[in-house]
Amino acid sequence: MPHTALLHLRRAIVPDAHGHGWAPLASLGFLLFLFMPLALRVFAGVAMPFHLGATLASIVLFLPLYALAWRREGGWQLAAVLGIFALACALVAFNTYANTYVIYAASLSGALTLPPRWRLALLAAMLAGFVAWVRWLGAPGDVVWIMALITIAVGVSVFFSTQHQVERDRKRAELKLTQDEVRRIAAVAERERIGRDLHDLLGHTLSLVALKAELASKLALRDAPAAEAEMQAVAHIAREALSQVRSAVSGIRHTAIAGELASARLLLEAEGLTLSARLDAVALPAEAESVLALTLREAATNVQRHAQARSVAVRLMHEDGAAVLQVDDDGCGRPIRPGHGLRGMRERIEALGGQLDVQAQPGRGTRLAARLPLEPQP
Repeated sequence: MPHTALLHLRRAIVPDAHGHGWAPLASLGFLLFLFMPLALRVFAGVAMPFHLGATLASIVLFLPLYALAWRREGGWQLAAVLGIFALACALVAFNTYANTYVIYAASLSGALTLPPRWRLALLAAMLAGFVAWVRWLGAPGDVVWIMALITIAVGVSVFFSTQHQVERDRKRAELKLTQDEVRRIAAVAERERIGRDLHDLLGHTLSLVALKAELASKLALRDAPAAEAEMQAVAHIAREALSQVRSAVSGIRHTAIAGELASARLLLEAEGLTLSARLDAVALPAEAESVLALTLREAATNVQRHAQARSVAVRLMHEDGAAVLQVDDDGCGRPIRPGHGLRGMRERIEALGGQLDVQAQPGRGTRLAARLPLEPQP
């Protein structure tokens, strides 16, 4: 129950789709600094301005502004940041540690959808404005300078940290779009290749079948043995054509797997990893093709996030009546903790009667092997 309540609170602050996880909720822990003057007064005997009612009221006002800054973009987000800054200016007369709100405003300003120079200008204006405001309120010079140094140092640090996170999220979004485009292009190219192969195969073969059948019909009344020989030739040509078509169509696996392989190469090489691949000619049913393609996608994502590897090898092969997809990396080989991705991968494979085996060797890397049984070809 406590975990469920926290999850609802986190989602109330920022939707899961934004991908920030628990960071927005964990950052609320810095609100405890607002009560530092009270703690200093009680435990160290240092008298600092502190009004409990004003502090609690400021928190009530802060939380909606904080959620708004995470959930919205554009003008609403900017208004929320300025609102938090105004809250700091209003509270500082009652609480010396109101600069905590300035730090929140600084961190959130790093995520604004503004050009970098405007975000930096806003940060500088807020920091300078807060220090000038505190000085105008008549705070002692040493208090002003200590507060200024703390606010500027922490605010600037958090601002650039947040801006770096925003830029990284933006690049990840761009990479995802590029991966989707790579998959689409690979699928189109593979369909075109299969179309060309089928056209070349069937165009010649059907012309030959038509010619042989016409010749057999002419010979049927004059030379029955010759007509029979021609029909046998037609049957042989048809069987050969069927075999060639099956061989060409077995390449359809590349529509999904080759697309995922190209996407995985893009993802991993963007992180400085090298990827080698070998795909044997394995005739895959459509459902098995889809499952193995999704397995390759999840495996590549796990390598990129967790493996700390330098290289990855992908292999698709036919082994003992089964299609086997194997992904090896030379990473840290840390113990596997099954998450949603790995569980989903295993469930999809086992639903088709297959097996998923993941072996991690500390310091030597991880091997993922997905095995799917293949139905015998007629």
